[in-house]
Amino acid sequence: MKKNIFRALSVIAVASLMASCNKQASKMDEAVEAEGASAGMRLAYVEIDSLTTQYEFAKEKTAELEKKSANARNTIAQKSQQLENNVNNFQRKLQNNGFTSREQAENAQAALQREQNNLVALQQRLENELAQEQSKFLQALQDSLDSFLTIYNQDKKYDMIVNKAAVLFADPKYDITQDVINGMNKRYKKESAQKEDKLEAKEDSVKK
Repeated sequence: MKKNIFRALSVIAVASLMASCNKQASKMDEAVEAEGASAGMRLAYVEIDSLTTQYEFAKEKTAELEKKSANARNTIAQKSQQLENNVNNFQRKLQNNGFTSREQAENAQAALQREQNNLVALQQRLENELAQEQSKFLQALQDSLDSFLTIYNQDKKYDMIVNKAAVLFADPKYDITQDVINGMNKRYKKESAQKEDKLEAKEDSVKK
């Protein structure tokens, strides 16, 4: 019976987040950017990798997903070790004629097979759950960025705001990443404080 049948569970890194955002971004080359600049277009870009490492919501969700991933890996590792121990015990017992009958040995082997199948099913379920949560996080991050930029650009009046990773070259003067990060963190802290106030008010009403 194979010993190493389980691969490690992991949270998709920032690189996958960048790839996901890149698919949604419109790719520009140098000629397009130069043409836009000459036509008087107001351009700006955001570095998504910096956003994911400095935006508080992204940092919290990433830490949460990493913790769940670690817990899942530990669970699989423990159950995998237990299965391996049970297999070794079965083989020793089989070699030492520890089973009273062929039927007893076959039943013990069938029980090991069920244990292995259950472990594979558990791994798949945990992987699917983590993948779903990762997808929800990426979508929530994209929605948060889109909604912020819509409001942000009402004053800034940019003709185009792009993902830096989708541009071959861009002058640093077009970089609004830190401004966006600061604005999104400010909004997130305000929303978090409002949620806490509502939760406390609800708890107080229940106590009364």
